[in-house]
Amino acid sequence: MRKSRGILVIGGGTFLGDNIAAALLAEGSKVSLLLRPGAEEKLGPLAQQTRWSTADVWNPASLRGKARNHAAVIHTVGSLTADPSRGLSFERLNFVSARNVANMCVSDGVERMILISGASAPWVNRAYIQSKRKAESYLNRVGLQAIIVRAPLLYLPGQRRPLFYQAMSLIGAIPPLSWLYLGRIAPISIDILARGVARIALDETLAGSVHYARDLRRLARRPAGLSPSIGLDQHSSSGEEDDSPFDSLDEELPFGWSPRNEPP
Repeated sequence: MRKSRGILVIGGGTFLGDNIAAALLAEGSKVSLLLRPGAEEKLGPLAQQTRWSTADVWNPASLRGKARNHAAVIHTVGSLTADPSRGLSFERLNFVSARNVANMCVSDGVERMILISGASAPWVNRAYIQSKRKAESYLNRVGLQAIIVRAPLLYLPGQRRPLFYQAMSLIGAIPPLSWLYLGRIAPISIDILARGVARIALDETLAGSVHYARDLRRLARRPAGLSPSIGLDQHSSSGEEDDSPFDSLDEELPFGWSPRNEPP
């Protein structure tokens, strides 16, 4: 990886995008962030440690030239929650945004794109997963060296969570269950996902691969020279324990910004 070219993270100013950016910095990579207009104040310390610019991922014209001179692009934008009455369908939130970013990569000469997708689990909306799978297929169709990260639910270390999720995280990390389906869908901490994604992005041998929670755990355990902790607490939430394990799914799944209400 030619680190001098750096990595572009789509979704700066969000919980997921900023944590991945921090992990990349900890690995010694140069990092650029693409933010939604108006999200600049959410960057915190990353504003001084990265290059950043604004664009609307639902407006292809605003993306032109944003990926130039980068070694890879990481796309974190999407949502588990749809609101068709406002024009926010799963298709628009998760597929259209990824399609536009993939086209930007092609136009700007960036061959490698990492898509933060979702792991299919009984408690995850099927329409959400279908829109993510459609995005995965599109990346391969346009000829990118796509790397897919099928992330499970995420949580903040120390965050209060329903006992159901706590048990799933514990059981899913223990061999041999961690090698099976449960190891793919068991919730993981944002720290593990961020470190794993950063190391995937910096490894040029992984083009065309698909990664799950167990892969992220393995990658995150590798020794690193620096700590990714740079004070990214502006997106954190203490959270109250829920009566149902399904109540807080949207807060724990990967997500980025939401589009305005104009049709795609």
